[in-house]
Amino acid sequence: MHRSTEPQPTLRLEYAPHGLMGLLTPQANTTAEAEFGLLCPRGVGMVTARLTSARPGMVDRLLEYIRGLDDVLDRFGNAPIGAYAFACTGASYYVGVLAEDALISRVEASRGVRLVTAACAVRDALVALNARRIGLVSPYSSDMTEASRGYWEARGFEVVRVAALIQPEAAFHPIYTMSGAAAEEALASLDTPDTASSGLDAVVMLGTGLPSLGSILARPRIGQVPVLSCMLALAWRTSLILHGRDPDAASLLDWIGGGDWGPRYRERMG
Repeated sequence: MHRSTEPQPTLRLEYAPHGLMGLLTPQANTTAEAEFGLLCPRGVGMVTARLTSARPGMVDRLLEYIRGLDDVLDRFGNAPIGAYAFACTGASYYVGVLAEDALISRVEASRGVRLVTAACAVRDALVALNARRIGLVSPYSSDMTEASRGYWEARGFEVVRVAALIQPEAAFHPIYTMSGAAAEEALASLDTPDTASSGLDAVVMLGTGLPSLGSILARPRIGQVPVLSCMLALAWRTSLILHGRDPDAASLLDWIGGGDWGPRYRERMG
């Protein structure tokens, strides 16, 4: 059999030329990885580690995610992570802003890698928009909604309106059973004359487990008020870090409008 002596092409994978995100997501979250995968710009890669806890109470689990963060980060081994993305807003609400800021500083100092929490990503997004008065779409229980309100107020924002989703009966965390249709309905409930007259600067869809991208794509603004979610803000902020860019309103508004990820969403989600 004759074999060609011509040199054969070799396959060389150019994986994540702009950087690799290390996504940290709660153990039962069924939304974060899917939405993050749709949001990641071309050339940005993602690997995931799960935040785990055997504690029965939700607040105890959230706090343990923070206490055990170093062990979770170690699971990435020597993967060339450019930034960590902590996709758990509830933990930020209960640990508080001072402890959250201290955690971020400690991780960055000890590992030399930026850590972005979803809550701080939302903060950076609101600051970029010059937004002070905000509306919330909350998938949480009343207790957790109030904890989130306290967090945002501690960050310097005024919570003007809250649209709460109805909590369904569920065998596991109720946030993870909610549909995009429920999120769209709650978001639509804010599109009223009262909202228009309340002086809102931005609307935030809370919870990394709440499907949010379809709602934002369908309704990126309520009147003139931009709509964002925790997952969209987290992917936006982490991507900017990987590209060496500072937060700015223009890039965020492009993300909110689905400029990059919208076609991927339509193609994959129909």
